[in-house]
Amino acid sequence: MLRLPLPAELPLRLRPLLRRLPMQPPSQALALALNRLLLPKLPPDARALLSGPAVRVDVNDLGLSLRLRLDARGFHAAHAEAPPALRIAADLASYWRLLRGSDDADRLFFERALVMEGDTELGLVLKNTLDAIGPLWR
Repeated sequence: MLRLPLPAELPLRLRPLLRRLPMQPPSQALALALNRLLLPKLPPDARALLSGPAVRVDVNDLGLSLRLRLDARGFHAAHAEAPPALRIAADLASYWRLLRGSDDADRLFFERALVMEGDTELGLVLKNTLDAIGPLWR
């Protein structure tokens, strides 16, 4: 099993560069990663429930605000004009812990390291689906 540590200084080094970029390229990069890591594991019922609304993913320490949408073809960058139904915010290290399975969303939520705002039902479907799937990266 490959263990890749997340260097603590990474957000500080990347933030100045990422702040200059339009959000569409990082949103597309996240959509491609989710299509590879998450989409093949998504059960059809969860995929149907998660399809349609835009979700905003904020990476606080990098200054990124990404918008995604899931449809029949997979994850895609959502237009900035599309109001998000759900906002998820955390720092890069918290997302990394979720991705690797070293922490779950409940723990991060109660530690206030992860914030979910908006459509509560959509947020619960997403959280429960990710819990059932388990770590996306090992």
